[in-house]
Amino acid sequence: MTYEKIRQDEAIKAYIRHADASLTALGYTEHSFAHVGFCAETAGRILETLSFPARTVELAKIAGYLHDIGNLVNRVEHSQTGAIMAFRLLDERGFEPDEVAIVATAIGNHDEGTGVPVNDVAAALILADKCDVRRSRVRSKDFATFDIHDRVNYSVTASSLSIDKDSSTALLELSIDTQVCAIMDYFEIFMGRMLMCRKAAHRLGLKFALVVNGQEIM
Repeated sequence: MTYEKIRQDEAIKAYIRHADASLTALGYTEHSFAHVGFCAETAGRILETLSFPARTVELAKIAGYLHDIGNLVNRVEHSQTGAIMAFRLLDERGFEPDEVAIVATAIGNHDEGTGVPVNDVAAALILADKCDVRRSRVRSKDFATFDIHDRVNYSVTASSLSIDKDSSTALLELSIDTQVCAIMDYFEIFMGRMLMCRKAAHRLGLKFALVVNGQEIM
């Protein structure tokens, strides 16, 4: 069973759509196919760049694609709920127990409230998820309705996560429109996520660096 088959699975697509619909109703930023697709491809790219086995790369992609399905049930503790859902889905589709365990563990540990990069797939998923900051994730086009999360995401005009094996660095580069959001507002919202990225990078033998508007912050 491959990532591509999971991505084309109609039942899983339905769960992702409904999970995102719940977050739409709650006023959260986009968590649909654009986000989970980004997380899948980025988590896989991180481990591939670091020369992990092809199957581990595939499992990271699957974890990235499934990581937010727990929002279908409730936003609260969605990582744990999503891990249980992923356990059932992968088990039913014939995955080996060790692979089910790796993916479920990664999903259950991706949220900054309770998550820890306890395995390599979890570390790659954390980096991919927390670095997906971009203007297009903001649903509303009415700036007057933005809360601070909307302003922070909308202020990011460009973002890039790169892995440099030579310097053993995971580098997140952001361009922020400070007319929309002050850089300090970004840290007010995302400092916990950036610290989690540092731990995830360390798990993979990397340093985590953050550059905002050309200036190194972390």
